[in-house]
Formats: sequence, C-alpha cells, structure tokens
Amino acid sequence: MSDYMVTESSGPAAIRYRSSVIAIHWITAALLVTQVLVGFYFSEFTERGTPQRMEMFAWHKTLGAVILLLALARLGVRLVNPPPPYPQDFPRWERALAVWNHRIFYVLLIALPLTGLLAVSGRAEDGWVPLKFGLSLPAIPGVPKDNEFGDVHELLVYTTLVLLVLHIGAALKNQLVDRGPVADRMPPFRSSRPAGPPAQD
Repeated sequence: MSDYMVTESSGPAAIRYRSSVIAIHWITAALLVTQVLVGFYFSEFTERGTPQRMEMFAWHKTLGAVILLLALARLGVRLVNPPPPYPQDFPRWERALAVWNHRIFYVLLIALPLTGLLAVSGRAEDGWVPLKFGLSLPAIPGVPKDNEFGDVHELLVYTTLVLLVLHIGAALKNQLVDRGPVADRMPPFRSSRPAGPPAQD
C-alpha cells in the first residue's frame, strides 16, 4: 500500500498543521530540550544520594511523564486528523525521510518514558514511582531491582538526539536554503519564494 504522505501532494501551496498539533509540537519540543538538559545534568554533575540529585531526578521523571502524555495526545490527534501531504515541489525522497523521521520520533517519545519507568520500577518498594507536586506513577510489576533498562533508556536518548539534529537541520534547510512552500507547514516558519514545478523523483 502506498504512503499518501510520499506519493500525494497538496499542490503548489503548503497546508498548515492544525492549531492543536502546532501547540503540542512546540510544547513537546521545549519539554524535550529541557528534559535532555536535566537528564545530563543530574547524571553527570550531581553526586549519588545527594538531595540535589534526588530533586533533579524527580523533575526528570515528571517531565518524562508529561512528554509521554503529550506524545499519546499528539498520536491520537494524528490518527483522527492525518497530517496534510507535502507541497508538489518537495522531492519524494525528502518526503520519505521526513515521514519516517516523524514516525520514529513518535516511537521514541513513547519508548523513552516507558524504558525510564521500567528502569526505576524495580526500586519502587511501595509500588509507586514518586514525581513532583505529590504525584506518583504506578511502578511496572515484575521488574528486577538490577536491570538493563537504564542502558536501553540511555541508548534511546542518543538515538533521539541524532534524529533531533536531523529534524532541525532539515527545518533550517527548508527555511534558509530551499525557502519553498514546505516551510509554511509549521509556524513560525514561512516560505520566501514561489512554488516550483512538481518534483520528478
């Protein structure tokens, strides 16, 4: 079955994402950057067992829970309202890369919090993982105290960073180099040249 995001187009002009998708996108982006900074800070610059490390770790877990909820919300919106196809002059190979970059992002935004939860569930003696603001997440039962999920979580973090760099690089290319209609899809970006002919590749 063909992928409409690759094979179809919106014509010469871009169709912008829905306002709800735009809001979730930028909130998630801000939280993800904050989460990476918090995660690296508490793991590299705080000592084990100190109140400072415990505080930063609580924030890390809380941000992870929020990112998971946002990812699920965005996935739900996407399933109900599929994203519009790309403009006609956006090459098909770039469409395919963009589509799969987004799909892998969805997997990672769900897998990262879940592997983090798995990593700490084995040490949740009362069956709950504490967060900030008096909140808690139910621990996943049956996880041993010493497990490898922390290593998996760390690997997924680096994978996410690679995809994030590719995503930002592609956005900057579309905005500053190509300057075509595809830049119009996600505010605040704007195209600065007329649409070209349909892509032949």
